[in-house]
Amino acid sequence: MGRGYTIFDTAIGRSAIVWSDAGIVGVHLPEAREIDTRRRVYQLYPDARETRPPVNAGIAIEAIATLLRGEASDFNDVILDMRGIHVFNQRVYELTRLVPRGETRTYGDIAMRLGAPSAARSVAQAIAKNPFMIIVPCHRVLEAGDYGDQISPHGGTISKRHLLSIEGAHPARNKTLFDALLPVAPPRPHN
Repeated sequence: MGRGYTIFDTAIGRSAIVWSDAGIVGVHLPEAREIDTRRRVYQLYPDARETRPPVNAGIAIEAIATLLRGEASDFNDVILDMRGIHVFNQRVYELTRLVPRGETRTYGDIAMRLGAPSAARSVAQAIAKNPFMIIVPCHRVLEAGDYGDQISPHGGTISKRHLLSIEGAHPARNKTLFDALLPVAPPRPHN
């Protein structure tokens, strides 16, 4: 089987998902017009044909639509097809999938978790190439001290800021990966 795709409704507009026999190949958030979203899919995946989604893509579509409604969703069972993706980028995407909804991390945080603290720029480049929008929540990974609007080419007209606001994220209040590893002291009782 070749690649397939479908266009589906979300709270932010008509999105697209592309799959192969091995898993999800790409997710595209809405462009200004649906025809532009379709054009983007065709440019990136000219061999993909519009068809009914298989089970894996159906699970991903439901989870994406749920998250974009501002509700918690689960992508744990969604299988990605990472064939052809550089091993470093795969590792970045695996760590990015672990960032909880409503929280953010920095490129440097991800680089530290990779054991390559000087690789923040490479992490940023991997995030910029993320083909798995929302499933790999690249919108949750920001430049240090920035609440930026940059997003991958698969992001359509939607900004990181918009996606984070849907999730209720407050970057200034978020923990770093290091904070998340530290135990939290129990609250003191009030007398």
